[in-house]
Amino acid sequence: MHNDPSSPPNRPNNTPDTIIDSTPTNQEFINYAAAERISSLRTVAIVVYILQALSFFTIITGIVGLIISYIKRDEAKGTWVSSHFRWQIRTFWYFLLWALIGAILLYVVIGLGVLFIASVWAIYRIVKGALYAIEKKPMYY
Repeated sequence: MHNDPSSPPNRPNNTPDTIIDSTPTNQEFINYAAAERISSLRTVAIVVYILQALSFFTIITGIVGLIISYIKRDEAKGTWVSSHFRWQIRTFWYFLLWALIGAILLYVVIGLGVLFIASVWAIYRIVKGALYAIEKKPMYY
């Protein structure tokens, strides 16, 4: 098998020593940086979904989540995560609108139904958005 006893067993005879350059290229650095940026934005999106869910107990977390979504929206532009920030912003404002309408209509009795439907809708959007973010999927509009 090996004619030359001095050659290593996994290297053919008379093969010159080669140096393998494992230094990352600029493109690899760019890809790594982009992946890290998206991963970080994804984590922020998941945190905002948690803040939105907690807003059913304390409204301030919903406002903090809204502010974070507005701040991170531009940074996420051009990535799949940007759809999550848009989804979160729309969820907040539409829920607020329907909650206000429901509160006004409480005097006419149907307000409780409006508040209930708005709450179920918001919970659905928060859960769906969080699951999609965890699965690294974009939200549709």
